[in-house]
Amino acid sequence: MKLRHYGKPPARQNDWGTIKSLLPYLWEFRGRVILALVFLTLAKVANVSVPLVLKDVVDALNPAQAMLALPIFLLVAYGLLRLANSTFGELRDMVFAKVTQRSIRRVALRVFEHLHNLSLRFHLERQTGGMSRDIERGTAGIRFLLNFMLFNILPTILEIAFVTVILLVKYDPWFCIVTLVTLVIYVIFTLFVTEWRMIFRRNMNEMDSKANTRAIDSLINYETVKYFNNEGFEAQRYDETLQSWEKAAVHNQTSLSALNIGQGAVIAAGVTVLMLMAGQGVVNKTMTIGDLVLVNAFLIQLYMPLHFLGFVYREIRHSLADMERMFGLLGQNAEVSDKPEAQELKVNGGALRFEHVSFGYDDRRQILNDVSFEVPAGHKVAVVGASGAGKSTLSRLIFRFYDVTQGRILIDNQDIRDVTQKSLRRAIGIVPQDTVLFNDTIYYNIAYGQPNATRAEIIEAARAAHIDQFVETLPDKYNTIVGERGLKLSGGEKQRVAIARTLLKNPPILVFDEATSALDSKTEKAIQAELQEIATNHTTLVIAHRLSTVMDADQILVMDHGRIIERGTHAELLMRRGTYAQMWALQLQEEEEEELKVVGS
Repeated sequence: MKLRHYGKPPARQNDWGTIKSLLPYLWEFRGRVILALVFLTLAKVANVSVPLVLKDVVDALNPAQAMLALPIFLLVAYGLLRLANSTFGELRDMVFAKVTQRSIRRVALRVFEHLHNLSLRFHLERQTGGMSRDIERGTAGIRFLLNFMLFNILPTILEIAFVTVILLVKYDPWFCIVTLVTLVIYVIFTLFVTEWRMIFRRNMNEMDSKANTRAIDSLINYETVKYFNNEGFEAQRYDETLQSWEKAAVHNQTSLSALNIGQGAVIAAGVTVLMLMAGQGVVNKTMTIGDLVLVNAFLIQLYMPLHFLGFVYREIRHSLADMERMFGLLGQNAEVSDKPEAQELKVNGGALRFEHVSFGYDDRRQILNDVSFEVPAGHKVAVVGASGAGKSTLSRLIFRFYDVTQGRILIDNQDIRDVTQKSLRRAIGIVPQDTVLFNDTIYYNIAYGQPNATRAEIIEAARAAHIDQFVETLPDKYNTIVGERGLKLSGGEKQRVAIARTLLKNPPILVFDEATSALDSKTEKAIQAELQEIATNHTTLVIAHRLSTVMDADQILVMDHGRIIERGTHAELLMRRGTYAQMWALQLQEEEEEELKVVGS
């Protein structure tokens, strides 16, 4: 499910699907769209009228004719038509601006919301740098597509129709035939070569996203790069991708130049034939000098936008290619979704129960096997065991990042699959083992637990997590920026911010996943006392490595290879002299050795 595997239907089908997906945004502003099209039509009528007036001006000023007076009316009309053409064009852009920008905003928001609705599995496998570049190019593609499809292809077609009719009515049919044949050859040549060139554009996009992914990934892991002295290795990997991008870009530009040369040749041939015909008409006195100027002006007006139309078509195809990957994101199905009839979770105490739960991240790797336990409302249950026993998977299932393979999870006798995810997650607070903070202030990161909280409530949460004294020593205090992923803070400081954030949320159910693992012994004991007090009023599930932190639990579950092998209180488990007792003895021995080292130093 990685970015390169979005899955691409045939290009033409995908293109039409992309275009159709934009129609609802246009329909929302149909009044503006219709008005913009009216202005567009008026601009084109004025533009086509210019050569007609110019012909009459030239004929009126022809010395061969007896000029009685300066054709002031025609000259003024010529100027007014030029003004009308540009004015109506600007009015069109003015009216349509809101349609374009609102569409971009809506699509970008839709992609953003959809990404948040996708499963944890997708986000564990995503490539952040490439994905961000795909979204960036996709939104730019929408802007180009909306503007140029409506305001370049449509007006050019209108202008071709107007000119063709005028040539057919006023002159020899061969003028119309030559014009249409030139147009057909031009369009066929442009379509054929542009389709051939799309492979180079797609390769450029692929390499661009890949290069961005490698750059972002390397910068995020800056310290790791430095630890292993691998700056040169990272630069080499990045340059390998840029080298592939360079080759694709050179092929893209080379083929573009070939296309432009071919288009220029087709247009030049058509113009030459038509001017020869018009010149012969003047010699034969079947046409006036004004007619020659008219035909020439029409050809210039027609072929210049037609040449630009070739560029527009190429860019629209490029924009569609750019948008493929962004709309591929929207094509990703949410692995976990609410049922149509899902209700709000009704919390009455917050009793949590696992009933014969089995789960595996894929069919080849089973993580949990027939796990059953209950955390009564207001009680504290701890889960301990070796790394890889499946402890942290429990918290992911409670939050419904994944759905269980077998069995069910209930909160106050409600299957969590039958309630909305929003209400479920509102009822649960977690302090994870690996705390990741936003690149914002300490205040913002604590307030994230309850964005509507008052400053007094936020500071009180910081005090409860024993981080307020540390914050007060900082120059900017609560306005201190923590850096990307919180890298400016130590592991313990990040953990305390996470604890404060969860305390501020104050949910009925608490999950502590190795919540004090990054803290020193003194701070851990202080926070443990606070967490113990909080746990008396909440349903609490504690996932722990240090057994000393869960001695007060109402029940302790010992897990091994995805199964619960022992359960009971701290005293009961010690009396059984089983796995828990061995773990306890081993940790006591490690603590004694640590103390001896401290004394010896």
